[in-house]
Amino acid sequence: MKKGNVFAIAMMAGLLTMASCASKKDLENCRLENKELTSNYQDAKESLAASKARVSSLEEQLAQQQEQLKQAKQAYQSLQQSLDKSLNNANANNVNISKLVDQINESNQYIRHLVEVKSKSDSLNMVLTNNLTRSLSKEEMKEVDVQVLKGVVYISLADNMLYKSGSYEINDRAAETLSKIAKIITDYKDYEVLIEGNTDNVPVNTNAASMKNIRNNWDLSALRASSVVQALQNQYGVDPKRLTAGGRGEYNPVTSNSTELGKQRNRRTQIIITPKLDQFMDLIDKAPEGSN
Repeated sequence: MKKGNVFAIAMMAGLLTMASCASKKDLENCRLENKELTSNYQDAKESLAASKARVSSLEEQLAQQQEQLKQAKQAYQSLQQSLDKSLNNANANNVNISKLVDQINESNQYIRHLVEVKSKSDSLNMVLTNNLTRSLSKEEMKEVDVQVLKGVVYISLADNMLYKSGSYEINDRAAETLSKIAKIITDYKDYEVLIEGNTDNVPVNTNAASMKNIRNNWDLSALRASSVVQALQNQYGVDPKRLTAGGRGEYNPVTSNSTELGKQRNRRTQIIITPKLDQFMDLIDKAPEGSN
């Protein structure tokens, strides 16, 4: 083979080798470039998604703020209306303040009136108590309990000072006390008088001679009240139209029946005198000296 041809072939081979090397390098560059583009694309997609999420969040915030603004406007309008109404009522309120002051003054006058009435009531109760007890001896006061509540007089008499033992008949010892009470009742002739019998819870002894025809404590209490009423009428001249006799048996105790002392307190006769209001002032005029 000629040297020229050999050289030409060698040259061709070198060119092919160089071309092959160049293609590999370009391919590698292309791959790197493609990888970079792919990475950039992925970053762009993620950035776009984040931007879209941010836009959505901002839109939601904007919607909330718009709703809050709407509510604030409504609240402002409501407050404005209330303010306008208050301003419109201001003049009327100024007038009402004057009326309110007048009402307060009237209330104060009523309160002073109530205090005055209470004071008079206490004075009247004291007068009644003094009128009822001034003629009773110390010994009688031990067995007679006198209370005045709201103008009503309650005179409680122990059964052992009024009646014979185990009986509803009035004993001789009660005569003097009943005469004094009858005098008081007679003095206040327009008052109503209730005689109320009470017993303890011990059943009556129906076999006793003094309890003949008495069935129970109802009968005993009623008969004892009736005995006092008849004594006031027949012996001391109290108008029977003013008198009422009633029995409450064992059902109105003032204390427990668990002790002998309690039973003794529950065995009592109560004289209840109810004065009329228009006679209260007369009591003051008749009050004994030193009652105030």
